[in-house]
Amino acid sequence: VMERSIALARTGRVGEAVSVVRLGEGKSLMDAMRTEIAAIDEIQATRLQFQTRQSEWAGAVTVMANALGGVLILVLAGVSAWLVRGYVVEIQVARDALDRMNAGLENQVRDRTFELTRANEEIQRFAYIVSHDLRAPLVNVMGYTSELEQAGRVIDKAIAAAEKVRKVDPEVITAVREDMPEAVGFIRASTEKMDRLINAILKLSREGRRNLVPEQLEMTTLTQRIADSVHHQTQAAGAEIVVEPLPPLESDRLSVEQVMGNLIDNAVKYLDPSRPGRIVVSGEAAPGGWVVYRVADNGRGISDRDHERIFELFRRSGRQDRPGEGLGLAFVRNSVRRLGGDITVESELGKGSTFIVKFPTRLLLPATGEYA
Repeated sequence: VMERSIALARTGRVGEAVSVVRLGEGKSLMDAMRTEIAAIDEIQATRLQFQTRQSEWAGAVTVMANALGGVLILVLAGVSAWLVRGYVVEIQVARDALDRMNAGLENQVRDRTFELTRANEEIQRFAYIVSHDLRAPLVNVMGYTSELEQAGRVIDKAIAAAEKVRKVDPEVITAVREDMPEAVGFIRASTEKMDRLINAILKLSREGRRNLVPEQLEMTTLTQRIADSVHHQTQAAGAEIVVEPLPPLESDRLSVEQVMGNLIDNAVKYLDPSRPGRIVVSGEAAPGGWVVYRVADNGRGISDRDHERIFELFRRSGRQDRPGEGLGLAFVRNSVRRLGGDITVESELGKGSTFIVKFPTRLLLPATGEYA
């Protein structure tokens, strides 16, 4: 209507333009527009109110959800704290029980060690006393055996003189010249063997009572000196001893020398004459603070059933054509164990033997349970 009025006015038709306005057509249009705008405003207000209510409801739901989540978190945190506290208490109880058990075990080990040490000392004293008690009558027997030998020679001279005068009963001659010397010889051999056994028992007893003196040992040098000391025997047997580089050891020198010396002596003693002898001494450090030494030979070997038996007192294996009383390896095991180690053997009859000695790197003194 406005555009129409303006167009009429521009063309000079002002009267017509004024009549359009006076007729109220523009007012009607404006009223219609106001009505439409009011309707639109009402719709917008309704929508806004609905959206506001939805927002308020969503906010309330969010607040409730947050509150519920917070409560749930607090509950979960409380349950978790309760569970953790329970686990901590259980762990602490278990740890306390373990500490008590360890303390009890340590006390038991200490008590058992003390009892074993005391029992070992009693055994050593008993062996020492018995050996001395046996030696006294043995000395008498050996003395009387010598007197019997001397008396036999005197009687033999008397019989020889009597034979020049008259005939002597042949049974008397046989008894004096054959039976008596043979019996005396058996007595002397038996007393000498008993003397060696008593000396061995005394040696074991003294070694068990000797104070251990730990020191740093260069095992390669120590073992090579032992090998050099039996050079004549190995040379006579056409054998060789090879000492490989050995790990050092902190232990009692005398005991270690006796152990290695006995093992090397045995290896030389029981070589197989049918082939060139070879003895190899090797070693290495082992995990857990240990060192292992091996004395291997290609000698006679040891039967499977004797692998443990050879370490028993007065026990030997194989042919008994070498001097000895079955004391060396028993002494070796006793010495090794006193130093806190152990000894085993791997052997096959006719192929050779390997003695494996395991020592702690540092000597653990048995009396105190502490490292030297």
